[in-house]
Amino acid sequence: MNDKVVIGIDVGGSTTKIVGFKENGSLIQPILVKAADPITSIYGAFGKFTAANNIELSDIIKIMVTGVGSSYLTKPIYDLPCEHVLEFHSLGLGGIYLSGLDNTIVINMGTGTTIVHAIKNGTITHLGGTGVGGGTLSGLSKLLLGMDNYRHIYDLAEKGDIGRIDLRIRDITNKDILPGLPDIMTAANFGKISDLASKSDIAFGIINMVFETIGMLAVFAARNHEIEDIILTGTLSVAPQAKPIFKSLGDMFHYNFIIPDNSQFGTVIGAALSSGIVDLT
Repeated sequence: MNDKVVIGIDVGGSTTKIVGFKENGSLIQPILVKAADPITSIYGAFGKFTAANNIELSDIIKIMVTGVGSSYLTKPIYDLPCEHVLEFHSLGLGGIYLSGLDNTIVINMGTGTTIVHAIKNGTITHLGGTGVGGGTLSGLSKLLLGMDNYRHIYDLAEKGDIGRIDLRIRDITNKDILPGLPDIMTAANFGKISDLASKSDIAFGIINMVFETIGMLAVFAARNHEIEDIILTGTLSVAPQAKPIFKSLGDMFHYNFIIPDNSQFGTVIGAALSSGIVDLT
């Protein structure tokens, strides 16, 4: 490869994601690797990515690093210039890039969940977040189901019946609590768990609880900023249950939840773009 490249690396709690951009704005498809040790995962991801894309060290202009594990990187990677980027800033830039929107709320559903307000002019505001996220999903699944592999949990939940887990408004009243509020709305997650609930039901209940918690916080943030579009990124955004659950929430409260292509790589894409070198015009 002769084109000059900017590399972005996002070092998370359990995975490291890496992406590249050519100076002309062309995206080099991101990848992720899993490793318990952050330094091992950084060098493993870097080696795999550069080899797969025929990128020489001399092709790389700069490496932009973000994520909770990036603090362990205290020296340049193979003597290449490295710059640390705030994770929430990377998230905002990535959300704007992936969605093509000028003004939006961006959610990153990783081990925990981060919420930012992002404007295309580069103004990124961290609004907060919650400890409810992928860590909650895997932790509760390990406790209640004896499994913590995301893919296995998603597959198990496919046959789940949420009616055996969650208490809905229609279960407690036959009157309208609020005009326009559907009676299928959750009144209490796990508030109606049945003795007949299967592992599939419980798996679906855990996923639904995590997504509904994140979704409601996103709605509050969007309402506060008078924004209708909410971008979902991060590892959990690719769960098969994410699209239907967030669509249901969006329909209830009249917000547009968007899961863009490459949603799980939003933060690492934003990290690379924060270099200011990539031309997106």
